Amino acid sequence: MNKTRAPYPIAVAMVVLGAGGLSALTLWSLADGPMWGLDVVVAAVSLVAAIAQLWWPAPGALAATLLATLSPAATPAATMGALQVAQRRRFPVAAAVAAAGVAAHVVQGLWRPNSGISQQWWLLLICASYGALLGWGALARSRRALLISLHERANRAEAEQGRRVAEARMAERRRLAMEMHDVLAHRLSLVATHAGALEYRPDSSPEQLTRAAGVVRTGVHQALEELRQVIGLLREQDDDQLDELEPRPALADLPGLIADAREAGQEVRLRDEVTDDGALPQAASRTAYRVVQEGLTNARKHAPGRPVDVLLRGAPGTPLLIDIRNPLAPAGTAPLTPGSGLGLVGLTERVRLAGGQLDHHGAEGEFRLRARLPWPA
Repeated sequence: MNKTRAPYPIAVAMVVLGAGGLSALTLWSLADGPMWGLDVVVAAVSLVAAIAQLWWPAPGALAATLLATLSPAATPAATMGALQVAQRRRFPVAAAVAAAGVAAHVVQGLWRPNSGISQQWWLLLICASYGALLGWGALARSRRALLISLHERANRAEAEQGRRVAEARMAERRRLAMEMHDVLAHRLSLVATHAGALEYRPDSSPEQLTRAAGVVRTGVHQALEELRQVIGLLREQDDDQLDELEPRPALADLPGLIADAREAGQEVRLRDEVTDDGALPQAASRTAYRVVQEGLTNARKHAPGRPVDVLLRGAPGTPLLIDIRNPLAPAGTAPLTPGSGLGLVGLTERVRLAGGQLDHHGAEGEFRLRARLPWPA
């Protein structure tokens, strides 16, 4: 259903001046005619119909067209109505109004013939005029529809761009949250291990106590520093600043991770059967590091004091296998540090996004974490 907006006063004034002026000129040319009184009445009523076309284009145009059968004084309002309908209504409606206008002026020419032009030329002139009005109005309507469509498309594109920016922002923040979960969980588990040594081994030598206290202090300081850095980045609105973290560790950094775990007293038995780890894609290399890190952290939290076996096997063209096993803690043993239970969930999603698969389960007295990551040839 078409809804017509209330016209501006300037539009009403233009119609009054345009249609009224042309009707006045027509009346002046008919001043000596025998039906001049009828022409005046028709001109006044047609002016009202022309103004009504601003609200109701088709009814106003048809009213002026009907008046045009009585007097040429209604011709300006009738032709203006045909143009209004062509601009604001669908083409079939505009064509019907234009056909009615041609028929009305044919009747007008038969009833009140113009002595200055033949009937054939009169009919040709009327058809050409209404055809031009119909085409002009249809072109204006199409152009307006195109502009509206382009404006809506631009608005949709802007909204879509805004949505993509928001999604990218949220994805980057989720990535940072995953990174900080991995890093903080690893560091805090090391801190908890050394703090436990201080609590349960008070008979240790002063050198051992000093070293353990130093590790706790350093680990807490590093964890707080990394947490402060991420909180600062998450508060920034500029997406470019989300990449200001230190480079993320990869498989080449695994020796340092194993060394930290062993220094904390965790027994880690590593079998590295990877061929040319430098050829491993960066995404898979970083994911592999996080898998080992999460496996060591979980073992340290849930099975403290138990040995951990880590197997790495793979080569270009074959998947990279990461297999981490540790004996389960006795029933009723409380974890060294509380966990959210979401570490393996996030790790599963991370491996899936890297194109791999991850499986974890406890059976036959041990917990097993196994991941496979694609390694193109």
